[in-house]
Amino acid sequence: MNELSQNPELSSNHLQYEDEIDLKELFLVLWNAKLFIVAVTGFFAVLSVVFALMQPNIYESSALLAPRNSQSGISGLAAQYGGLAAMAGIQLPSGEEGSKTIMAIEKMRSKQFFEEYLYQAILVELMAVKSWEHSSNTLEIDKENYDVVSGKWIRDVNPPRNPRPSMQEAHLKFVEMFSLNQDKTTGLVSITVQHLSPYVAQKWVNLVITSVSNSLRQTDILEAEKAIIYLNDQRENTNLVNMDVIFSQLIEAQTKTIMLANLSENYVFQVLDPPYAAEKKSEPSRALICILGTLLGGMLAVLFSLILHYALPDIEIKLQEFAGKG
Repeated sequence: MNELSQNPELSSNHLQYEDEIDLKELFLVLWNAKLFIVAVTGFFAVLSVVFALMQPNIYESSALLAPRNSQSGISGLAAQYGGLAAMAGIQLPSGEEGSKTIMAIEKMRSKQFFEEYLYQAILVELMAVKSWEHSSNTLEIDKENYDVVSGKWIRDVNPPRNPRPSMQEAHLKFVEMFSLNQDKTTGLVSITVQHLSPYVAQKWVNLVITSVSNSLRQTDILEAEKAIIYLNDQRENTNLVNMDVIFSQLIEAQTKTIMLANLSENYVFQVLDPPYAAEKKSEPSRALICILGTLLGGMLAVLFSLILHYALPDIEIKLQEFAGKG
């Protein structure tokens, strides 16, 4: 049994001494590689600055909406007048109508809504814009993708893609720039769009709000018209004189639904905070890019120096000899 094992206190001091030696060695390794670490860190710092300056400004426009809770259509009839109709032996079409707000949110996220209301209107601004000129408020179109004069797509892409972006390809790009959230507590809905141009972002938000209102307005009008046809048929097939008043009320309710749908500009949502063209960019954070790039360079330089010393000592010696000759 050696002296260290017989004396625990001496063994502890020996381990502490070894740790001190290791820390000193580690410090010396990094100190000897200081020029390399500074050079690599500086190189990454310059690269991160160049990269940050090359990134285009992204502007954000958003709107805050409050749902308009209203019940319409045949399901509204069933809820409001179903009891009266049942007393007369008439069965109104029933079925629970989903929340109009939920319907609107899911519709805005759907490919069908994008194809019907957005695809044609925003395709060039979505897929062919290269940059935005602030002073003249003009968009620079990528001439390799889209010919402004002829209005034709000239992209060089591989099958199955075509020069003209398909609806699905455009929708994938749109989803990256569009966000939709609902506060579970208040029920308020926020719509946000990001684009190279703040005015395009503002226009898209307004287009989405208007389009979803028009879509659900048309759905409710068609449903009310079908309900009126149905009620008139039931009215003709009913011999009870007293039911004529009930049918008149039911038809009046649906006529009122059509009238309100046509008159209401914001049919689904009340706009609490309309979208604006942002004066300041939302992305990128160039300072953060530079800081992270510099830190990454420093960490890589330190890691490489340690690996070179402990795992590849022969290479380190040759590099030192080469540096000494130089």
